[in-house]
Amino acid sequence: MKKNITDNIYWFLFLPLEILLLGACQSSPPVDFSTQIKPILNNKCITCHGGVKKNGGFSLLFEDEAFAKTESGIAAIIPGNAAGSEMIKRLHEENPELRMPYEKPKLTDKEIDLLTRWIDEGAKWGQHWAYSLPKKVAVPHVHMEAGLTPRNNSDFIKNEIDHFILSRLNEKELQPNPSAEKNIIARRLSLDIVGLPPNRELLQSFENDELSYEDFVDTLLTQKTYGEKWATWWLDLARYADSKGYEKDLGRSIWRYRDWVIDAFNRDLPYNQFTIEQLAGDLLPNPSPDQLIATAFHRNTMNNDEGGTDDEEYRVATVIDRLNTTFEVWQSTTMGCVQCHSHPYDPFKYEEYYKLMAFFNNSRDEDTPGESPVLKFYSPPQQKSVDRILNWAKKYGDEQTFATYKNFLQFTEPVYKSHFYKEINNGSYDDHASVVLWDKGNCIIENGYTNNASFVYLNFRSHYDGTKMIIREKDAEGPIIGEFTINKQKKNTTARFPIKRTDRQGDIYIETHNVSAKKEANLMNLYWVSFIPDLPNKNEAGWNEINASFLEALNAETPTVPIMVENPNYMKRTTQLFDRGSWMSKTDTVEPGTPESLNAWNTSWPANRLGLAQWIVDKKNPLTARTLVNRVWHQIYGRGLVSTVEDIGSQSDAPSHPAMLDWLSLRFMNEHEWSVKKLIKEIVMSGTYRQSSESNPKMYEIDPENELYARGPRIRLGAEQIRDQALAVAGLLSEKMYGPGVMPPQPDGVWQTVYSDAQWVESKGEDRYRRGVYTFLKRTSPYPSFLTFDAGSREVATIRRTVTNTPLQALVTLNDPVYLETAYHLAKNNRVPNDVEKSIAQSYKNATFKELSPNRLKALKTLYNTSLAEFNKNSEAPKLFIQFEEQPTPELGALTIVANAIMNLDEFLTKV
Repeated sequence: MKKNITDNIYWFLFLPLEILLLGACQSSPPVDFSTQIKPILNNKCITCHGGVKKNGGFSLLFEDEAFAKTESGIAAIIPGNAAGSEMIKRLHEENPELRMPYEKPKLTDKEIDLLTRWIDEGAKWGQHWAYSLPKKVAVPHVHMEAGLTPRNNSDFIKNEIDHFILSRLNEKELQPNPSAEKNIIARRLSLDIVGLPPNRELLQSFENDELSYEDFVDTLLTQKTYGEKWATWWLDLARYADSKGYEKDLGRSIWRYRDWVIDAFNRDLPYNQFTIEQLAGDLLPNPSPDQLIATAFHRNTMNNDEGGTDDEEYRVATVIDRLNTTFEVWQSTTMGCVQCHSHPYDPFKYEEYYKLMAFFNNSRDEDTPGESPVLKFYSPPQQKSVDRILNWAKKYGDEQTFATYKNFLQFTEPVYKSHFYKEINNGSYDDHASVVLWDKGNCIIENGYTNNASFVYLNFRSHYDGTKMIIREKDAEGPIIGEFTINKQKKNTTARFPIKRTDRQGDIYIETHNVSAKKEANLMNLYWVSFIPDLPNKNEAGWNEINASFLEALNAETPTVPIMVENPNYMKRTTQLFDRGSWMSKTDTVEPGTPESLNAWNTSWPANRLGLAQWIVDKKNPLTARTLVNRVWHQIYGRGLVSTVEDIGSQSDAPSHPAMLDWLSLRFMNEHEWSVKKLIKEIVMSGTYRQSSESNPKMYEIDPENELYARGPRIRLGAEQIRDQALAVAGLLSEKMYGPGVMPPQPDGVWQTVYSDAQWVESKGEDRYRRGVYTFLKRTSPYPSFLTFDAGSREVATIRRTVTNTPLQALVTLNDPVYLETAYHLAKNNRVPNDVEKSIAQSYKNATFKELSPNRLKALKTLYNTSLAEFNKNSEAPKLFIQFEEQPTPELGALTIVANAIMNLDEFLTKV
């Protein structure tokens, strides 16, 4: 009996406890490598045991390295045996010389426990979420009943995005904000979609319910100004500028690329095609001029025209920039450090960097001042002549002959540029431009190919008549393949001379003779040499005229734009590893290839830039769609779903809504078919976007950065938008699109140019009032007001502009001539005779799209009266202040002061 009582007590007291303990043990989920282990390794271990350092022969960057034997001869991690793993032993060491991390604080008990459990569970090596394909996501189901506020959840939910947002808000016991007022949301939409305040008629139709919210959105998306707004963002990524950079920073005519970007956004060119054309438009079958212009994305790299620099060094620097920029822009991956060693945190190997570099290493540009290859734009009469030549080549030749002549007429490639000529004797290389040859001068084109041509084409400037040029195979003793006389030419000229036909590849030796010239006189400047196959049907009537037209076209002066062109196979470069990242220390040869950690390479893709572009936009690439979706979201909300928009990797911030990021990415590729317009529309159609941006203490305490999106976006406008908006509300903004960069007013003395007589010549007429996207951008001296409002110099890709608030910004909007002129016109256009209050109220409403409150009216009227008194004291003051009016009155001067103050308010400078 006593035993039964004891047993009953045992069952009553201890069995439930045992059940609880057993349940806890059984329900404990396995340790997740990606979310729990990788962050510890990255933050505490990998600086000494990763891509840069592998102390003790131990690395935690890649799986095979982590489980390999170390310098001690044993592995530091033994899967399934934490107690026997040296790594865990070192974490518990008391001796500071043996304990890991070395010379750093000991890991917490929780961190050590996680690592121990992970190893005991088998040390399964996971993959970071960003390198796994987006998985099909079910849209969360949320209840539609009324919340704690008068607004129902059903009022908030407008599309699937809102289900994801509301699900997260419910977890935090937060309610979404009510919708913003129509005038506020209309301004927000217009600024986000076209970058300008809304058109008055359009706004009125929307406010009067003549236009639905969706129709309002659709109308904005069809406006040409949409492309201008979104191009500004992309041009940051493309490092677009109107100058070459570096010390000389001479001008560059590349504005046609900017216009292509604007037009591509307006056409809603699918993002996969948008990508392919920019990375490899020249490699598409029979590329159009537009597709060639698109490749200028990678001709926005800087070009060093300074004397004494090594052309090959800066060509390599350009190739490296293209590789790094491609991965930053399309993959949210910082690849720069992999030039020297494997990535410290992400699964990209040192050797893979150079395999990727091989894709970019075969472009024809070579850091020359002329920036060839450049696409030529012939005048209509010139184009007629070009068409006759091409029709001949097409009629009498094969497809390859036609392509050769078309390419040579479009961008004059391939040619052997002089800066790679070797063994120059009795001559010199002339400052990144040409080889200078004297009497008995000579040089060698290494591994040249005469292409079985009957003619050699030379681009040169000759200073004497009667200069004999001899071309030989191999060297000075080689057989002569050409001998001809060159006469004086005052300017650069392309001419052709007969040679013996050969079909061999090898060194080509060039020598010059002119006994009538002085010993070291400059006979000629030789810029390039080329060999192209003959035009077919030499015996056909009209052949001589066509050939004459061909030379005439080659010498025609035309507008140009730099483009990408690939080397032919006989000029293909070899790509080698750089020892410790130095281009001067080359080791093993590599072939083009992509990182193993991302999507597999399809063998049907060509091993060039086109294949790389197809690999990037392959739907199995885990980063491309996520990157684009995240950055579009960032443009609209001021923060990305992954806040580190420049980096989606193991060191990035975790996504605030990972399921929604994947859902949007899959939808962007599949349902939207890579349409950026459809993606933008989906985001702005959501109830999340339509919310009021006002906050409250609880909301701010729980979510100060609006990571949960319980309120609408509130963002300071970008540099170009602030100026564009000022011009728009003042009625000054020009609708003119495209063309060369313009030079609006800026303070004197800002632009000081060396090496050329280029000046900032203030644009006249409507060019003075064009949108900021068209403002001429000189890298060493960007437009100062844009720079003050966080725009960059675009020397490298700008993934995210840093948003600052400084007193200099107020000084710009209060004093810059552009803002004074726009304030004057805002005041003048809204002036109501003999009614100061109405004048001020109208200026305020037209600038901010809000009604003026009594308190603000009182403050602004006080400012008006104070200003008016000052202007009345000094009769010359209005003329000195307002230089846009011949006889400004004190009243207009005071209203201008008020308008200037209005244009400095948060309501004006911020999207709310």
